[in-house]
Amino acid sequence: MKQDIIFISDLHISLEKTEITRRFLSFLENQATTASAVYILGDLFDAWIGDDDNTPPNKKIKKQLKQLTDAGTRVYLQQGNRDFLLGQRFCSETGIVLLGDYEVIELNGIKTLLTHGDLLCTDDIPYQAFRIKSHSGEWKNNVLSKPLFIRLLAARWYRFRSHLHKKKKSQDIMDVNQQTVIEVMKQNNCFRLIHGHTHRPAIHDFDIEQSPAQRFVLADWKKDSTQILRWNKDGYVIENLC
Repeated sequence: MKQDIIFISDLHISLEKTEITRRFLSFLENQATTASAVYILGDLFDAWIGDDDNTPPNKKIKKQLKQLTDAGTRVYLQQGNRDFLLGQRFCSETGIVLLGDYEVIELNGIKTLLTHGDLLCTDDIPYQAFRIKSHSGEWKNNVLSKPLFIRLLAARWYRFRSHLHKKKKSQDIMDVNQQTVIEVMKQNNCFRLIHGHTHRPAIHDFDIEQSPAQRFVLADWKKDSTQILRWNKDGYVIENLC
């Protein structure tokens, strides 16, 4: 019986990133099949402009995800800051389960909080303001009502603009705010947190009201560096994939 649980995030799959797409498809055919559940904690895609987008490599990825879920592996997905327009049609086509911004699960009897990570970056005030606006139903409906080719062009522009904005921001502003981390963990009664988003893979030990706590930051996928966090009955292991 499969018991392992795998966590990944920040693949940023796109047409141009062929090696990352290859690695993800290989992961779905190999490592993922050994797990009882796979959690994708946001930014599976570099930009998602609607569930009706079947331009490469989206269709192939949907097909492989469906094969995995049909074989019995449960796949859960949280929206990231790049693919927050992922919706129920994508879930129906792939068999995955869409999670909210925060999700609490149990790992070896310990309550564990899962999130993409962007909500923890509260020092980045302009981004948080944009996030509120872009997650409104009115904003989403306005975007999704546009023809697909217009959305594809807009996605390219937003990716370019995002790259320019990041170059102007300090690294500290784009990292999580530790006090926000503690407050969110207290609100969810958790002393373990797993997230992505920051592209700063690490394991942080700290205290919450004199009780030990841990924060696991998942690695972003690169064409020459791919990591997964695997959890089993004995604990966790960080695996490097080829």
